[in-house]
Amino acid sequence: MIKRRLHTAFLLAAFAAFALFAQNSRAQYSTDWLANTFGTLATHVGNTARSLWVAPEGVVYTASLWDENEGGVAIYQNGKSAGSIGAHADFQGSAITGNATSIFAALQYNRSFGSGSVGRYNRATQTRDLVIPVSTWTAVQHADVITGLATAGSLLYASDVLGNRVRVYTTDGVWQRDIAVASPGALALDGAGNLWVAQQNAAAIVEFSPAGATLNTIQMPAASRPSALYFDAASGQLLVGDQGPDMNIKLYSIVGAPALVGTFGVQGGYLDTTSGIKGQVGDKRFTRVVGIGKDASGNLYVLNNPWGGSWDMGRNGATDLHMYDVNGNLQWKLQALNFEAVGAPDPLTDAAYFYSGAHVYTGTAGGSFVANTVDPFTYPSDPRLNMNDTQRDEHFGQLVAVGGNRILVASGQNPAVFYFYHFNAASGYIAIPDGALPGTLFNTDRPVTGGFCIDSRGDVWAGLDRTNHIYHYPLTGFDGTGKPLWGPAVTISIPQTIRPLTRIVYLPESDTMILVQGIAGSWDWTAMQSRIEVYHGWSAGNTTKPSPVINLTSANPKSITAAGNYLFVGYVHTVPNIDAFNLTTGQLDTTLINSSPGTVDVGNDVDSMYGLRAYLRAAGEYVITKDNYNGSSMVVYRWTP
Repeated sequence: MIKRRLHTAFLLAAFAAFALFAQNSRAQYSTDWLANTFGTLATHVGNTARSLWVAPEGVVYTASLWDENEGGVAIYQNGKSAGSIGAHADFQGSAITGNATSIFAALQYNRSFGSGSVGRYNRATQTRDLVIPVSTWTAVQHADVITGLATAGSLLYASDVLGNRVRVYTTDGVWQRDIAVASPGALALDGAGNLWVAQQNAAAIVEFSPAGATLNTIQMPAASRPSALYFDAASGQLLVGDQGPDMNIKLYSIVGAPALVGTFGVQGGYLDTTSGIKGQVGDKRFTRVVGIGKDASGNLYVLNNPWGGSWDMGRNGATDLHMYDVNGNLQWKLQALNFEAVGAPDPLTDAAYFYSGAHVYTGTAGGSFVANTVDPFTYPSDPRLNMNDTQRDEHFGQLVAVGGNRILVASGQNPAVFYFYHFNAASGYIAIPDGALPGTLFNTDRPVTGGFCIDSRGDVWAGLDRTNHIYHYPLTGFDGTGKPLWGPAVTISIPQTIRPLTRIVYLPESDTMILVQGIAGSWDWTAMQSRIEVYHGWSAGNTTKPSPVINLTSANPKSITAAGNYLFVGYVHTVPNIDAFNLTTGQLDTTLINSSPGTVDVGNDVDSMYGLRAYLRAAGEYVITKDNYNGSSMVVYRWTP
């Protein structure tokens, strides 16, 4: 009996000690988020809203091509999420409108009815009760077919851009007539029932009578791109969102001959250098205006899509919704800026700032959107603007700083190509394209399938396809504009024990190389095996004797990153955990899960090759960032061992 009591007491003491250890271990790190106004799935701002309609009572409806965790039409009111409509892949995102009872939105390609259709949804029940076929272009999957919607009274107007016509229906879907117009885009109806049609690439807005007769034409400056229209009945003005170089909203009086009577927003938007740094976003420093609306109180709603992205899963920009009172004062913002992307801590600010492939962030608890690093006018061939990009967007950022010079590498979800950028004082936050690996920048056409790393010295390490070698490109300096320069590759044979190679991380501060094994014979070169080899003294000559060797026990490792004396590993299709392995002992020292349950959603996995980034701050704190595609955000762990 005494032995049993002693045994029980021992177990209780051991359990208490373990619980205390677990509590202390958990207390060593905090969980935060960036790039979304709200941090939980229930409240998060939806991904990549591309159009909006505002009801008179101030309820905002936005349409998105894809939101991983809610319906494609998101609903907001008073600066907060109010639910969503439909499934996450129902809508194209290109156009939305509504009336007192219904929402009308362009539908995504569907096997049942193809593309080019409009869905009608009951606002009260949030269910679809009608599909209206609009275009004969029913096989288009990755481009917009319907580019504008408007409704007034019992009529619905739809821009069939590939059919070069605006189609007119009753709100019950009965066709009335067609209005011929080349490449129609955004639509608005004025108080007289006249229809205004934006021709974005022609920098024009054409007015038609209710019967379809051509009336007036607003010819904007040649570089203008009218991307959003709204008729303000209170002022009698037509508001035009211009995503050309002016990056503002133009106000036209349409009483008699149309005339420009004012603007709203900073001239030049986020690229203006008179009131901010080039690339800096902010109040009235608009990026790409894609939606305009007002409520019955006269409050103005402006929807922006920051530049960068492609068709894939709606990542053509991001959600940046601003609401202004009748005096033009900003009241609130709703932002979702990081779907299938991650930001790297900035060494020059000791991780106070974070750079993704296209954006810059800072702060905590959602943080602040600092800058959009894409300039579509100065660098129209920037790969981040390529709608046909095969790498599934370049939103994953890797960042190093050498002698005050930042080098940004942008890549996609599971990339074989990496795009390089630099910065200078004249360009502010704008990332200047340099070239790619593979490409002429590194004099190779072989894709990178055996791992990639740009280390803190700016050196590039790449496992080029089917070579069984690591190619080390040393940074040799910078030219007068800040562009980085690399020398010819030094080739190193990949150790037999780690072939096929799939990940590379090199830490020059400790001369430590980390290599990860792929799956031999697998078609999936992106997949990681469980074996990780750590080489201390790699550049000093130790390329054959790893110590330690880490054998992962958790299933489906997907992404790694390292800083200081720790390797961080994330997993796909399993858990949201990030394991921290000691590079000296090879032991698992801690697992980052979620120290703020109910406050910060940490996603469900890491399904990208480079979806983790890490940095060791001067005070000894590790900052680890993680892609959270579920919440269109970026998880930030701060951990002090």
